[in-house]
This record gives sequence, structure tokens and C-alpha cells, in this order.
Amino acid sequence: MAIVGTDWHFSVGTVQINFKPTKKGGIMSVIKKVAHLFYIKRTKLLKNGEAPVFLRILVDQKREDIGLGRSIDPRLWSSEKNGALGISNVAKDLNRYLDDITHRLKNLTQDLRYDGKEISALSLKKGLLGITEDELKVLQAIQEHNDRFAQLVGKEVSAATLQRYETVYRHVRDYILYKYDKPDIPMRKVDFVFLNDFAFYLMTMRNIGHNSTMKYIKNFKKIVRLAIANGHIRHDPFANFKTTIKKVDRGFLTQDELDKIINEDFKIDRLIYVRDCFVFACFTGLAYSDLKKLAPVNLMKGPDGKLWITAKRKKTDNVCNIPLLPTALHILEKYADHPYCTKKNLLLPVLSNQKLNAYLKEIAGICTINKELTTHMARHTFATTITLNNGIPIESVSKMLGHSSIKMTQIYARLLDNKVGRDMDKLNSKYTS
Repeated sequence: MAIVGTDWHFSVGTVQINFKPTKKGGIMSVIKKVAHLFYIKRTKLLKNGEAPVFLRILVDQKREDIGLGRSIDPRLWSSEKNGALGISNVAKDLNRYLDDITHRLKNLTQDLRYDGKEISALSLKKGLLGITEDELKVLQAIQEHNDRFAQLVGKEVSAATLQRYETVYRHVRDYILYKYDKPDIPMRKVDFVFLNDFAFYLMTMRNIGHNSTMKYIKNFKKIVRLAIANGHIRHDPFANFKTTIKKVDRGFLTQDELDKIINEDFKIDRLIYVRDCFVFACFTGLAYSDLKKLAPVNLMKGPDGKLWITAKRKKTDNVCNIPLLPTALHILEKYADHPYCTKKNLLLPVLSNQKLNAYLKEIAGICTINKELTTHMARHTFATTITLNNGIPIESVSKMLGHSSIKMTQIYARLLDNKVGRDMDKLNSKYTS
């Protein structure tokens, strides 16, 4: 069918699609009559004398026009053929392009029907142009998750967990900008290649270790799973992507090394403060964040009538109850009247984590300990040297560390050869007798 106007010449495509009512996701689609036509504007010729080619989409008498960015000599246009005349390369190229548009339009219509979405001239136009402003984006999905997550802080989740997801947002944002040179991309574009390249980006461009990279990927996986559940992604990009964690031999101090630090006669106050806080952590297993906020209210009498620490871990909100050993008690008594502690109502003068770690390196050098001392090493030392290797059951150690499972405690603790030797001596005595 041809339609002739004063300003343009239309050619109507033969594609017309009727759909029976279907139901998907609670949305009932209705019968739509979809057609399209190509036309040229003969009265608005380009400088080269050619007429621009347009597409008109018609759905139930409503229409949308799209400029196709192509042009042709008006004498070569045929409304009856719905394209270009002749067998020249120019005509063949344009006709192939118009056939591709027809095919894409048919697929878009079928996709909208399959998804239970509205079929309109505007929705088809947006689909052809790649305009998806109402489509869920990657950073949008993470931010929506984080906004909801923030409302649960202090109730079901910790602030530290929220902070981890906020870090994931920053890493994904920087990666998308680096790889795609865009502020955001549709969630449907997250696939195996996206995940693989994201992991490579974190380990190379951001210099993040393998295990930390895998943890960020696992956090991002939760966002992807939500997008799949809500129908924004059809195929699981994690189907063939494995998040593997490498075993790491975490450092700890032996009893001899710990004694060196305890007995060293430091002459500088800052090193004395750092040494005492570090040793206290070695004898209590407290992480830095919990050590820093330790207050008199955290001291209580235990069931044995002795002084205990009872505190809720900042990271997990799990409660840990720790009987105080003599070394830890002595340190608390030492700082009971310290000006900083009385002013802040705290038990210890704990510096920032950055300063503590910097001064611990200095302490390691003075004590000739060839290990990288960190605040977290104190927690591992408590689990390994102070407790497990002195016969404390792992269940008790797990409780004092504030872990929710024994499996978490096993990461921190390992048995030393001398403990194995002592245990075997008992067995040896039994069989000798």
C-alpha cells in the first residue's frame, strides 16, 4: 500500500502482527495490530540531493516516526517495493538495512509480548533506539539494595556489613567507568565476561588480593540474584563463575615472641601504650574495633566470681564473654586512672588503627621479631597460642571470639607441634604403663 503526501512519500511494510491475550507476571496483554512503513521526505532533500529515509511505527492507530540516518536518490525509491529500486550496491545495501529493521521490529514486538509488557508505538521506538530509561541499571540496583540494607543496621545487620556493600558500589562504579566509559549500564548486561573482567580489574588495577576480590564478587552476587528474582536478568551470570577462596596461613606470635614484647623496657610512651593495648588484645582476642570502644560498662563478674569482659562485637553484633587473665587484669589496673581513659570513659588509651599498625612495626624491629605485627595478629595469637595450644576447647575459644560457628574459629586457630607433642605424651604414657 502506498500513501502519497505533499511533503513525503510513504511505503507500508507488510508486517502486521496480531497477538492473542496472554498472562505473564499478573499483566494481561491485549490484541495489538502492529504495522510499519518506510518513507522518504522528498521536499527536504539533503545537500547531496538525496532524500532522508524514515520509519513510521503504527500500533492501534497511534504512530511514532524515527529517522534512520540513511538517504537515497528520490528517483530510486519505490513505494510499491517498500525500498530502493535496482540492483546497485547502494540499493542492495539500503534494502538489507530496511529488512534488518523489519526483523528487529518483529523481535521487539515478540519480546514485549513474552515479558507481558505494553506493546505501543512508543515502546517499539524506544526498543529500536536502545532507550531503556525504565530498565534497571547496575549501580541503581546496588544503591537500592544498600538503601534498604541501611534501615536494618542495628537490627539485623551490622554497620560493617553495610560498609562492605558500599565499598562494592564504589568498586563496581569505577569498573564500569573504566571499561565502558559510562556512568552506568543495564543490569541485563552483567554476564560471565563482566564478572571475569571485574575480578581481573580488582586484582590488577586496584591491587586487591584474590580472597578480598572474591568476597567483593560474592557481595555483588547477592545483588545479581535479586535482579534475577525480579526478572531483570534472564540467565544467571554466576552459573559458570566460581568464587574460590585460597587458604591463607594467618600470622600469630609464639609464646617466646609474645614474652619478648611483654618484657621489653620501652622508653617512649607511645610505644608503651601500643605494646600494652596489643598485649591486652592477645590475652582477650578482641578485634581493634571492639578494643577501641571498650568501656567500664563492659566489665562484669562471671559465674566463677572473677572479672570478665562482656561485649557485643561491632562487626557481627554477636556477644562475647571473656574471662580476664592476670596479664590483661594488670594492664587494666595500670590505665584505670589514665587521663585519656577517665575523660573518654574508656578502659584503654587506644590510638587509631593506622598508628597502631605503624608503631607495631617499630616494636617488631626493637624486639627482633621477623613478622609483620598488626592489630589483627593479636586475635590470632589469642586463638592459637593463648587458648587452643593450652588445651582450651575450640568451642570455648569460638564463644570468646564471638563467632557464630566453629568453622569461623578454625580459620584463626591452628595447633602447634608442642601441643601435639604434649597430647601424644599422654597417649604414650598410657600405652607404656
